[in-house]
Amino acid sequence: MVMPAYDTPAPLLRQAIASVRAQLYPHWELCVADDASPAPHVAAILTEAAAADPRITWRRLPRNHHIAGATNAAIALAKGEWVALMDHDDLLPERALYEIAVAAAAHPQAEVIYGDEDKVDGAGRRHTPYFKPDFDPDLLLGQNFVCHLAAYRRTLLQRLGGKREGFEGSQDHDLILRAAAAVGRDRIVHVPAILYHWRHLEAGGSFSQGQLAACVAASRRAVRDHLASIGAGAAQVVANPAEPNWSRVIWPLPTPVPRVSIIVPTRDRADLLERCARGILAETDYPEIELIIADNDTAEPAALALLARLRQDPRVRVLPCPGPFNYAAINNAAAAQATGEVLLLLNNDIEVLEAGWLRELVAQALRPDVGAVGAKLLYPDGTIQHAGVLLGMGRFRDGPGVAGHFGLHAAGSEIGPFGQYVLSREFAAVTAACLAMRRSVFEAVGGLDARNLAVAFNDVDLCLRVRELGLRVVWTPFALLKHHESASRGLDTDPAKAERFNAEADYMRRRWGPVLDQDPFLNANLSREGHLAAIALPPRRPKPWAAHLGGEWPVPEAHNDPDDRPLRASA
Repeated sequence: MVMPAYDTPAPLLRQAIASVRAQLYPHWELCVADDASPAPHVAAILTEAAAADPRITWRRLPRNHHIAGATNAAIALAKGEWVALMDHDDLLPERALYEIAVAAAAHPQAEVIYGDEDKVDGAGRRHTPYFKPDFDPDLLLGQNFVCHLAAYRRTLLQRLGGKREGFEGSQDHDLILRAAAAVGRDRIVHVPAILYHWRHLEAGGSFSQGQLAACVAASRRAVRDHLASIGAGAAQVVANPAEPNWSRVIWPLPTPVPRVSIIVPTRDRADLLERCARGILAETDYPEIELIIADNDTAEPAALALLARLRQDPRVRVLPCPGPFNYAAINNAAAAQATGEVLLLLNNDIEVLEAGWLRELVAQALRPDVGAVGAKLLYPDGTIQHAGVLLGMGRFRDGPGVAGHFGLHAAGSEIGPFGQYVLSREFAAVTAACLAMRRSVFEAVGGLDARNLAVAFNDVDLCLRVRELGLRVVWTPFALLKHHESASRGLDTDPAKAERFNAEADYMRRRWGPVLDQDPFLNANLSREGHLAAIALPPRRPKPWAAHLGGEWPVPEAHNDPDDRPLRASA
């Protein structure tokens, strides 16, 4: 454990040190650098702590080096294989280092291990738990969600040169970005347990509070440096429009832009198709569009007249797709006729809300490590219909479900838990109501599964097969559309549709069961029973000491661990 200290209030410093000494895992050292604190009590407390416990070492810096320099001085004292970073006024739960040690033993390839976190007020009451996803490169560009508690292999920190001076206030964000570029996502391991209690906001006087603008500027500079290091220096880093303290990355488009084949299955409902087509052809600022309307036996006169008018636009093709409705087969047939480098699967009940939506989707889809991209969809009443897909949601045949929309029915103006409705992030799947991907990726996975998944879950299956290729599925809130969900097809409530839906859900559970039950983007402390973030009681994750390693560690089967006490749902 490394800790920079500067004029820490005496009670907070004593409590921070005591929380390290109280760890269940005994094989630790605490390395503290006193950053030339003017107040004499800091050195006195550190002298007293080191005398009481030989695992505590410290040094006083002759001049103030600020947080990055002081942290590096503390790292220089460290001898452990792993180095975890702690602020001087925060607390560790007593299981924190035990969890890190278990994760390090279980993942010998790991270079970074991070956990969840919460806050604690002046009365010791815990609140605002952040139950994080597994490592997500896109979310990290928008905010430093890794933050605390993070542990790094000491050799990695040495290779990186520790924290960079000049990034004060966002030095942790800069460090994890550089680490991610150096080791890749597969060597960054997430422990879904609260391993850190922040007193940061309550303590006052921090750099982050006093100079927030400087912190934000340093964070954006760190993101720009990271993008340049991975060959994406042409991307722009700007303020997130919903929360200016977070960032948005605007990915570049090549010149000329690639053609996009927009595939819209339809049957009758001229009102829906006319609104959808108008949005694509007249209200979208992307210049290279091919609209393929896949007509599934339209018979209504108004809809037939509309198709005839749309045929007059050279950008539009009407492709007859007769027979029983099979969403997957219709899209596959249209994709086979498409000439665009990028395919966009789009429902006929989608309404365009702003001109730049397609530019955002295409720019994301062209990223070489991204295989599929989804949009933020709102219901007509302004609530969220789709902010990504989570696996295993709900119940099916007395067991976990297949998948569900994240954020369903939340207010469209909400930023969501820790900004997750307004930050680009990775998911296991997104809905094909609006899904963009390179045509080469669509062909590589064999398109949608028309045999087993004619209507439901074919988009989830498609995305999971994309992930099997090693490509990522990204959701962006910066492509915003309105979705009149199932307005033309109807809901799966009549007996025939219900039977078909159940058969498709059965197939998904057989084909993907273990994957559906282990969504890396749904923390094991969060419930799968609803679409909004709610605490799972009990958590789905086993206790860390279930994987007890050797005989030298304590195994606290009956231990009254404060992190095992149920958190109120209001938290």
